Order: sequence, then structure tokens, then C-alpha cells
Amino acid sequence: MASAAEKILIAAHRGTFGGNIPCNTMASYEIALKQGADVIEVDVEMSADGKLFIFHPGKESAHLNLQRSISGMTTEEISRLRYVNYDRDETQFGLNTFDEVLEAFKGRCYINVDKFWGHPKEIYEAIKKHNMTEQIIVKSRPSEQVFTVLRELAPELPFLAVVNEVHPLHEQLMNSGINYLGAEVLFESDDSPVASPEFIEMMHRDRKLLWVNSIIYDYKQQLTAGHSDDTALCLNMDLGWGWLAKRGFDFIQTDWTGMLVSYLEEKKLRYR
Repeated sequence: MASAAEKILIAAHRGTFGGNIPCNTMASYEIALKQGADVIEVDVEMSADGKLFIFHPGKESAHLNLQRSISGMTTEEISRLRYVNYDRDETQFGLNTFDEVLEAFKGRCYINVDKFWGHPKEIYEAIKKHNMTEQIIVKSRPSEQVFTVLRELAPELPFLAVVNEVHPLHEQLMNSGINYLGAEVLFESDDSPVASPEFIEMMHRDRKLLWVNSIIYDYKQQLTAGHSDDTALCLNMDLGWGWLAKRGFDFIQTDWTGMLVSYLEEKKLRYR
């Protein structure tokens, strides 16, 4: 991804959403691009009759006021569903198919396809149908099962290995027969091996990219040693986003796309 050599790439976690605009909708992705995102993160689930939809598995209660899984529903049933907003009132937004999202954002941004491993064959076939393999990023904890799927099914898909504190498989992945893009690194302290300047320099020397998350799923389990969206917005932007940018990471995934982009550009940190 040559663009990573020019600037830090901003990944919008499930798009940019809030108020009456739900996450993982076409609207949330369009807003993310308007605010300067380079990557949109999408979640994929399959209906009972084999149709791929954009939705985070297990979030039916929170996002749809629904007490059942869409994986057990037909395409026709899913087409009648509507997302709810922050107050859990129904919105005008339904669930989009994976095909609709791929076609809408073809040639416009990178797409991190989360939940790829639930239905890799069907998801890969859709990506190939739209001729978009170069736009896609998939991530996973490294395992032989994951490597086998990639080698046998989709060796050209850019892959980030998700690693915690250390990355012992870098050399193996360099010669693995898959499109090893780099790593998503998780760390609990500033001096963790995967957050060290030496490690980052080594990865860049080997032409690999590093993804970090300023998002927070659970405040008790920090993904980047507290250099988070919460820290940036509630305490200090330099300590939150600035630390990640100055450290040399290539992707920052955020829930606050516009504010992160504005901060990086104001501080002259966005571009290399």
C-alpha cells in the first residue's frame, strides 16, 4: 500500500456514526470518507439462505432491538429489519448487503473486512466478483488454520497478523506464500516489544505496515497502553493520538474519524 508511505492511514471503525446514524451502514461509511478516512472497517454475517450482509454478529439486541441472530433469518426477513439509534428508536436505515457496500466503495478506499473467517470462501468470492482484492485487508490472530485458508483460497488478499506484546512469526510470515502486509499490534505498556522504535523500524525496513487501535471496546483492557480515543478527547490529544502518530505506526483505527484527522493535520503529523 504505497499510500502508507505518504501518510498515516485512518481506519474508521464501523464507519463514523452517532445520533440517528447507526454504525455499519452505508451512511456511516460515506460520512467516514467525508471526514477523511482512508479505510472503512466492515463486519460481515451470512443469512440462513446464504446472503452476505454487513452486520456485527451478536449485536442484534443492541443495534436492532432483536432477540435472535440474523444468521438464522432469511434474506427476505433481514430486508425488513431496521437499525435503532442511540435511544433504541427505529431508524430509516436497513442492513446493506456485502455486494452493495463493495460496489459503492469500489476504488474509493481500503476496506478492512472483519469477521472474514466465519465465511471465507463466500466472502472471497464476492470480493473477486467485484475485482477488489487490492482494496481489501483481512486480519487475524496467526494460526496454521488461518495460513492454510489464505494459501489455498486467497493468497493475494493483504493480511495483517494480530499480535499481542510480541511478534515471533514475522520471519515465518515473510516466506509463507501469503500476502503478508504487516501486523496489528496490541500492547499494555509503552515499552512493550511491539511498540518499541526498534521493532517499528525493523518492520518498516522489511516493508511491512503496523496497525494500532485507538478505539476502546472495554476500558479495563486497553489495546494501546492507554493511547486511546478516550485519552485524546477527555485528557490530552498529544498523549492519545499524538503518541501513536509520532511512534511511527501506519494505521490508526478510531471511532472519531474527523477529530483525529483534524488533529493530525493541525499538528502536521498526518503526512510523512
